[in-house]
Amino acid sequence: MAGPVVLVTSASGRIGKELVARLKTSGRFTVRAATHSEAKGEYLKKLGADEVVRFDLTDKGTWDAALKDVEAVYSASLDPLLEHHLAFSGYLGGLRHQVKHVVRVSCMGADTNTASYNPESHVSREGAGIPIMLQHYWWGEKALVDAGLPLTVLRANFFMNHLLKTSTDTIDTEGWFSNPLGKTRNSFVCTNDIAEVAAICLLEGPQKHANKFYDITGPAPQNMDEIAADLSAAMGKKVEYRPQVFADFESDFGPTRAAFFEYLCNGFYSRCSPDFYNLTGRKPTSYAEYLANKGAAGETGLEELYQANMWKKGEDAMKAAVTAVSKH
Repeated sequence: MAGPVVLVTSASGRIGKELVARLKTSGRFTVRAATHSEAKGEYLKKLGADEVVRFDLTDKGTWDAALKDVEAVYSASLDPLLEHHLAFSGYLGGLRHQVKHVVRVSCMGADTNTASYNPESHVSREGAGIPIMLQHYWWGEKALVDAGLPLTVLRANFFMNHLLKTSTDTIDTEGWFSNPLGKTRNSFVCTNDIAEVAAICLLEGPQKHANKFYDITGPAPQNMDEIAADLSAAMGKKVEYRPQVFADFESDFGPTRAAFFEYLCNGFYSRCSPDFYNLTGRKPTSYAEYLANKGAAGETGLEELYQANMWKKGEDAMKAAVTAVSKH
């Protein structure tokens, strides 16, 4: 007999594809993979999706079919799509009689339910507020809380590989990457670990995980030279880190992303959380392990490094999103 339907949004993303594979292995759900690209349908079915449905946060006409008979939702959205996620959260709230559990991926640093962060108070600079991207993550959570849904939130640290995706050309051709993080150590998180925890929360259900907010980090903070050493070992060649002036990084990617990176430079994301261990019974995955080992979707972290990336040098990917929700 088919199990209850779980909708996995962003199903072909680095977390979503892992979650699809893990949920299918469990045999407990009918796994419905949501994607805006029909071309990814066969890939998702090979991973284990029982159904593939077109879903687009920016197109409300796709929502009804995607949510038909759904009892659980894994919720993820690209940073620039916050305005549309807020609308979708309200839509889900209208299905409270049907949707029994939502697991949302987010980021720590601006929440006011489990902590008392002041949006006007930057952790390391006087006269500045919390970076707007971090506030966006909290607004994304709060919209689901306000909708009255049984909610679990996975507040993840900065993703492993995310820093390096915009430097793959120089890594390949010249053996170096650059960003402004320098000697600051951050406990970067393996996206496979986030999927593992999401699967556990969905499988154990809202009885155990509703109204829970988990911080998911890596097992040890690392600086950029240490990241370069792990990458060198995985690639079998020397890769070095070259410091970047912060102003140049802001010129490359815009002020909104740069403000977020200031929190990666000031030590805010250095701590390691026990939540992954408490949920799984093991330490989080290290960067060296992630690069070398295959996840549930059959890919190593080194392979994932060369896959999709929304951030492009010379483009401010967050400019329109910040304008759209500036009066939130």
